[in-house]
Amino acid sequence: MPVPQRLIVAITGATGAIYGVRLLQVLRGAPGVETHLLISPAGVMNLQHELEIGRAEVEALADVVHNVRDIGATIASGSFRAHAMVVTPCSMRTLAAIAHGLADNLITRAADVTLKERRKLVLMVRETPLNLAHLRNMTAVTEMGGIVFPPVPGFYQKPRSLAEMVDHTVGRVLDLVDLPQIGATLAPGWGGLHGDGNATPDTERGYT
Repeated sequence: MPVPQRLIVAITGATGAIYGVRLLQVLRGAPGVETHLLISPAGVMNLQHELEIGRAEVEALADVVHNVRDIGATIASGSFRAHAMVVTPCSMRTLAAIAHGLADNLITRAADVTLKERRKLVLMVRETPLNLAHLRNMTAVTEMGGIVFPPVPGFYQKPRSLAEMVDHTVGRVLDLVDLPQIGATLAPGWGGLHGDGNATPDTERGYT
């Protein structure tokens, strides 16, 4: 029996809990995909404040749920064949712990394992403005092979609602973790300004 594509999803204490929830909703029941969920205590607070939902409702969307304090969980070992990990949203505290290899809870340990095994780690960091510590931590994670993906909306798709903006970002993340077949309808590829895949160069329009 083939091993499913196991995706670890962590929700931490930055604003933007909707991104993690929507990612789980899209992946729920997707063939060949197995989700492993982690929610930090601050992440639970944000779910309640921003979305008015509780831990149990979100955990029901995942295939497997882990306690952030359970360092002995399967996903704490590189021998567990996880495909990728997404921290969505990713707090600056979680970013810093990953950047410095602290592995002080199961979220940061699983991220450390993802990096050491050369698997894809996507951090949807959410903070603004950024101070120098934030920027240096992002650089460190990038140098280790992680992908820093702030959930910045793409207005070129002309979203008509907040839901469409969230879906577009989630679709781009699914592309990054090699699940384009799931994210294609959420974030359709750019077809060029003329809809034929060939945008007119800026220089031909008189500006750069």
